[in-house]
Amino acid sequence: MSAPVLDLALRAKFFGATRVLGALRLSIGKGEIVALTGASGIGKTTLLRILAGLDTEFDGTLRRPERTAMVFQEPTLLPWRDARANIRLTTGASADAADRLLAEVGLEGREEALPLQLSLGQRRRLAFARALAAAPELLLMDEPFVSLDPARVEEMLTLTARLLAARDTATVFVTHSRAEADRLASRVVTLAGTPAVIVADMTT
Repeated sequence: MSAPVLDLALRAKFFGATRVLGALRLSIGKGEIVALTGASGIGKTTLLRILAGLDTEFDGTLRRPERTAMVFQEPTLLPWRDARANIRLTTGASADAADRLLAEVGLEGREEALPLQLSLGQRRRLAFARALAAAPELLLMDEPFVSLDPARVEEMLTLTARLLAARDTATVFVTHSRAEADRLASRVVTLAGTPAVIVADMTT
């Protein structure tokens, strides 16, 4: 078996004196799509931030690829730059590559639109395109479909499934929806307890 793309051996994560995450082990291989589930406030986003390298104050070891991209709950776009520039400035992608990705996510013809000229669903598509432009070995997504109406969620699920199927990126996404997890993931990892640990790791 080839080495995992991501390997976390966590002993503990504290916020002050409170231990929010307990001992857990998470390894993810090339092309795997893992849904991270659990009750609200259990520590899913905290764990995702550890995996992203954004939170380094934990007890344990993490091995992750340098080429890691993250899609946040709210699209973190540059409001004064158009869609094409939002991709190019942060990833170094060529104009042609940026335009191809915009077309892939359904934003063809909106290359010069500013983020505030796009709907929330379109901004989420742009944030997704920007993440893919980095050609990441590891893609992390924190509730990527939150605040969208059911029709837009269905569109984003279909789009995400299609784009990830065309790549061999290891992916972890946080969701409260079991339907989203079953639709996209090859594995569903569930956090529970105080401190939170992995209580289930199931192949879908």
